[in-house]
Amino acid sequence: MTPETRRHLWRDIRVQLPFLAWLIVLWMLLWAQFTVLSFLTGLVVAVFVTRVFRLPTVELSGRINLWYAALFVVQFVFAVVHGALVVTAQVLDFRRQPGAAIIAVPLRYADDLLMTHVSVVSSLIPGSLVVESDRDRRIVYLHVIGVRSRADVERQRAGVLRWEQRIVRALGDPAQYRALKADERAAGGGGAGSTARGSAGAGGSGAGGSGAGGSGAGDSKRGGAR
Repeated sequence: MTPETRRHLWRDIRVQLPFLAWLIVLWMLLWAQFTVLSFLTGLVVAVFVTRVFRLPTVELSGRINLWYAALFVVQFVFAVVHGALVVTAQVLDFRRQPGAAIIAVPLRYADDLLMTHVSVVSSLIPGSLVVESDRDRRIVYLHVIGVRSRADVERQRAGVLRWEQRIVRALGDPAQYRALKADERAAGGGGAGSTARGSAGAGGSGAGGSGAGGSGAGDSKRGGAR
């Protein structure tokens, strides 16, 4: 092995190391086992997948915020527990069946890697499952239960977008993080401006708000009760 080849090998290992770690974590989450055996089997599977089924090197963001990453983990664990309790309550409620729907969620900041993160997180939370993704338009389609109205549709969609924002804060590249902060500043300024204008034209804004709610829910494909 020549020195040049050796340098390329170590570079590939260094670049792929975070990806390997993420695959191991996913493997342990899928089996719901955090043991030495699940770690070792996850390591074998991760190495096998990355070496046998070789794909172009994944370009990571090169940025991680430890505070937001820790906050994301806590919020994710809470969401999994809360989702499990909600699904259990829906199953045990014999008075009515939980509604179901296929919801389209256009992501705002996603590249391929971030879109994958959002899809995995959404699927691991009980009550929702990604059934399709549109890579070109950055849209994920989720099957969700517990949906009975347009308000429920918007609530589910807003929840997925919040997970996208949390992942951007923790792992997004600098450009995605700057775009998120710019949108947050614009939303804050717009909210203050609309409050100032609300007393002058409350009647007109109310009608416009109801129209926007109808169009937002229109691009979801409602499913029957399951």
